[in-house]
Amino acid sequence: MTSGDGVGLRFNILGPLEAWEDGNRLRLGGSIQERILVALLLDTGKVLPVSRLVAAAWAEDPPTTAFHQVRKAVADLRRKIHDGGETLVTDGPGYRAVLGESQLDLSEFNARVHEAKAATAEGRLAEAVHGYRAALALWRGPVLSGSGGPVIEAAATALEERRLAAAEQFSELRLRLGETSELVPDLRELVTQHPLREPLRGQLMLALYRSGRQAEALEEYGRVRELLVEELGVDPGPQLAKVYEGILRESPELAAPRPQPSAAPAPPPPAEAPCTLPYDLADFTGRERELQRLLRFARAADGNSTGVVGIDGMGGCGKTSLAVRTAHRLAAAYPDGQLHVDLRGYAPGEQPVGVGTALDVLLRALGVPAGQIPEETAGRTALWRSTLAGKKLLLLLDNAADAATVRPLLPTSPGCLVLITSRARLVDLDGMEWISIDVMAPAESATLVAETIGAHRVVAEPEATEELAQLCGHLPLALRIATARLRNRPRWTVRYLADRLRDETRRLDELSLGERSVAATLRLSYQTLNEECRTAFRILALHPGGDIDVYSAAALLNMAGTWETEEILELLLDVHLLQQPEIGLYTFHDLVRSFAHSLWGPDASEESAAVERLLDYYMAATEKACGLLFPGRAARPTGLRESTLPAPDLLDTAQAQAWFTREHTALLSAVTLAERSGYDRHTVCLARNVAFLVNGRGYLDEFAELSNIAVTAARRLGDLELLGVSLSNLGVACWKLGRLKYGIEVAQEGRDVAVLLGDRHTEAHSESTLGLYKSLLGQFPQALSHLENAVALERELSSVRAEAESLTILSALYEQWGRYPQAAESARRAVDLVRQLGQHESELVALTDLAFAHTGMGEYTAADACLTQARALCDESVEPGQVAMTLALSADVADRLGRGEQAGEYAGIALSRIRSSSSPLRQAKVKNLVGRFLLRRHEHTAALALHEHAHELASAVGYRSEEAYALLGMAEATEPLRTSASAGHRRAAEELFAAMGLPQGAQRG
Repeated sequence: MTSGDGVGLRFNILGPLEAWEDGNRLRLGGSIQERILVALLLDTGKVLPVSRLVAAAWAEDPPTTAFHQVRKAVADLRRKIHDGGETLVTDGPGYRAVLGESQLDLSEFNARVHEAKAATAEGRLAEAVHGYRAALALWRGPVLSGSGGPVIEAAATALEERRLAAAEQFSELRLRLGETSELVPDLRELVTQHPLREPLRGQLMLALYRSGRQAEALEEYGRVRELLVEELGVDPGPQLAKVYEGILRESPELAAPRPQPSAAPAPPPPAEAPCTLPYDLADFTGRERELQRLLRFARAADGNSTGVVGIDGMGGCGKTSLAVRTAHRLAAAYPDGQLHVDLRGYAPGEQPVGVGTALDVLLRALGVPAGQIPEETAGRTALWRSTLAGKKLLLLLDNAADAATVRPLLPTSPGCLVLITSRARLVDLDGMEWISIDVMAPAESATLVAETIGAHRVVAEPEATEELAQLCGHLPLALRIATARLRNRPRWTVRYLADRLRDETRRLDELSLGERSVAATLRLSYQTLNEECRTAFRILALHPGGDIDVYSAAALLNMAGTWETEEILELLLDVHLLQQPEIGLYTFHDLVRSFAHSLWGPDASEESAAVERLLDYYMAATEKACGLLFPGRAARPTGLRESTLPAPDLLDTAQAQAWFTREHTALLSAVTLAERSGYDRHTVCLARNVAFLVNGRGYLDEFAELSNIAVTAARRLGDLELLGVSLSNLGVACWKLGRLKYGIEVAQEGRDVAVLLGDRHTEAHSESTLGLYKSLLGQFPQALSHLENAVALERELSSVRAEAESLTILSALYEQWGRYPQAAESARRAVDLVRQLGQHESELVALTDLAFAHTGMGEYTAADACLTQARALCDESVEPGQVAMTLALSADVADRLGRGEQAGEYAGIALSRIRSSSSPLRQAKVKNLVGRFLLRRHEHTAALALHEHAHELASAVGYRSEEAYALLGMAEATEPLRTSASAGHRRAAEELFAAMGLPQGAQRG
């Protein structure tokens, strides 16, 4: 089993990654998910730590959130694979893939090669050849198409070596069994791919010699000798030289063995059998999986009926080329003829071929005299079917537009095969198989480009070639037009054409050559639509990016019902003007989107109204999601109309989290769309909502970018109230990213604006943010003043959520100041408030703060109880830096309570999680906490490394308390070395503690 024709789960990694389940292709996600999955599949059954998966996914430059992203990617993969939790298993510090031999092509390859070797050893050579052939047939290209990064590429190189070893054994056995000329094409292909591999060259020379082509065999030796000298400065090895000398002497030892007797070949088809198939492209590339499915379908036909199989796909995706290749491969099995009729269902400016005309063409091709062909269609249909009685004939009906045209052309006698191509599935035809083809895989695109313009040009400009394929959307028609232009203009480089294609407004114009044009091909599909669908197609292309669900589509199309909207989407999907990555989600191919944009007229009123409806919808949906995820959030008037169009029915936090996960990309794009379209009020208000959502997930760079966009738009509006709110959010983002100096300026401006307007909610939030900044800078008295003002205002305003957040900041201030009883009191009050709200992430922060206070007072059992509750609240939705903080303190407390093994586990996970956080503040504190724990274990070297990194982070952003604790840790870590550095670190720490007013007895123990 090599693809999707079996039952159960199947992964193929010997080429582009494929996952199949019960015959259905699984969509696994982007390149990160693919690399992580392939890394696990390459070592099936082995535990790979998260660090190994990070290296596989990002090579040498992983993002700060890499560990978090790996876990998210594994969770995504588990959701997309049935029983994914049993296939991708969490095991200790990492993950393990659990699969049977038949579920992975690599395992099947290894098993077949092993069986072939055993058969060779036992003298069963024909059986061994069969085994090697089956094993090598599993290969479709390099692992992950050569785009897997250094870790996977290293494994892929080893696998390629095993493939070549198997290929050499396969060829050797075929030579031993007497094959000669039939081996030459296969060996030439291998030698072209691996010109320095001497065993393959020797086998090719031997096959040529045994085919009576001695001169060519000797030329091969000359070529490889010249190549080896030029590339490596060496001569051919002794084995190859021995073959060469034997050929020169015409040694009897090199003569072919007597071939084994074989079954008599099938009789050739009669000479008069008609064939009207188009020529088969010499550079046909890719589509191996689809081709094999078509061939299997044809070969599985029982001869008791006519087999009918259809190929559907968007215009320009290569349906006809695939059908013609299939027909030529099957021609020998249909000795009574192979006929082709272009029904021209999508021909520009022409009427489709009628049933009567098609029958006339077919009957004449079968040799029926013109005078015997009836005039009426019914008579022609009857004659056609009677003429086919008892015949085995292959019929290719190309470019069919509807079932009514196809049905009369279908043979009724058994033994025939019909191939149909169409842009839309002809659902009115019963009892037939359909195969949908999409754009090409990146590896197939690269091969097509190399085949058409020459591999040397691809090697010379690999990055430009990859970009060219991406700009062509991996659409075969676009690729062939682009490469034809490069062939016709030899002075053009690949980069030059890629630069021309990068301009989206000109891209479709560039992808036109002679009578071939991507725009013209897409226009034919567009013209088959009714006016309602045409309008919908144009309007839906306004969606800014990401996947389109039925609700965002309903907003764009101004449709009150989701069923009616889905019907429109499905109609566009049927003609392949939309794609469907998952059930209920739709998206545009890049070139199709460009084509839709080209259809817009000068009057933009319709488009503007649609964009505004979409933004109104996203405002309503994000308000609902934020209300569930952030209860008690202050309601702010937006000045926007409320959307009355359908919206998702979000009932609880789990549904809201799932909705945001799915819409994450679309929401970011919607903010950009609002900004670009001049909807400043939508920009500010939508950015605020999305900022809440991304902040909750720890996407801090996105949080800061959204807040900046909102501030800029609010300034353009001149709306001080929205400006104050936006500055308030930007201040929080700057704090989390450690941009303290700029953050203070932002928070002060936000407070000034709020005071000017009398906006006491924003004033309180700004006071709280200023208190936070001052506490980080070690200015504790000023920080206390700001925070007391904030808490008093929030309590007066009954702003429970805001008061709880300010109390957690106040607790953290007291903890840094060494005032642990006050820290505990503030944290307890915060815990009580967030439990009233049911807001668990703030509860996690408050419980961890309370545990810090208990730890400072030496109350470790009480701290442990708080941390047990806190850990229960940690899940995939919580920002990894906060989880790491909780676990780092858990390690400290567990160690103090004598649970050393458990403490070590907590510390390890904390360090793993903190790598995924983009907050330098939390990174510094977590590393100091774990460093202190390691010092108690006398692991001075590891502790020193953590404290040094914490010092680097804290001093860079001005986080004074953690800078001081890092220096203190560095002093204690270097103390056993008895160097002057230890004393210097301790002195610097004491100076910082003194400047902050923190006596030695109040410092963390």
